[in-house]
Amino acid sequence: MNDSPLFIQTDNDILQLNHERLPNDMKAGFSIRTGGVSSAPYQSLNMGFHVGDVDEDVRLNRKILAEKIGFPLDCWVVGEQIHQANIYKVASNDKGKGAFSLHDSLKGIDGLYTSERNILLVSLYADCVPLYFFAPNYDLIGVAHAGWKGTVLNIGATLIEQWKSIEKVPITEIQCVIGPSIGKKEYEVDERVIQEVEKVLPNTDTFATPLENGHYLLDLKEVNKLLLENEGIPIQNISVTHHCTASQLDLFFSHRKEKGQTGRMMSYIGMKGE
Repeated sequence: MNDSPLFIQTDNDILQLNHERLPNDMKAGFSIRTGGVSSAPYQSLNMGFHVGDVDEDVRLNRKILAEKIGFPLDCWVVGEQIHQANIYKVASNDKGKGAFSLHDSLKGIDGLYTSERNILLVSLYADCVPLYFFAPNYDLIGVAHAGWKGTVLNIGATLIEQWKSIEKVPITEIQCVIGPSIGKKEYEVDERVIQEVEKVLPNTDTFATPLENGHYLLDLKEVNKLLLENEGIPIQNISVTHHCTASQLDLFFSHRKEKGQTGRMMSYIGMKGE
């Protein structure tokens, strides 16, 4: 296992996935809440059009981040994100979709991947689990948005299965990163959610702690990690960040902690090249 930090705050607006873990031509990371122009309750670097913020402020925030990342906004591709497990392979003619407005985002899509360069795959978050995928020897990168619904639908495994069956990538070649999301201590769920999780992972003792009120504390990062392992990803190929969106409000937006009135961060991954 690589002992170097997983995400490094190289700028006041970016948590960058450590370059030691990536090929030189690849960039990946996660935005934080500061450094933008949005007003309360979306202050200040809100990346989401769908939360009630002023669209022009969101576009300006995205342009600010695009310059820092080094991928122009017209190279970004964003899915609609409906808490399902639909995966879309992005091509050059998709560039710009969902980048400047919500209405032209890729409809019904929570997972994106591509083999093409100079495309930035983008996904939006405020507690849900960002999943990153890359297979450098096969020039493939991907992102998936895993809230509890996408998690129990096994969106990570769905993307991996497409890489195995369509892209012919050996399972041992796939690297996975689980990014900043709500931590177990902050994520209380009811019996209904646990019952859905049990359908894909019966032994809940390792990731859910029962409470006296009949609810549970659920470790959604651990659930995703176990599902990736069950799909055959070697444990040494899975990295998990310690960052918790709900307990680090100085860095992150949290839908749960801020009672739904908040902005969105974004995960991103892209390959530079001619």
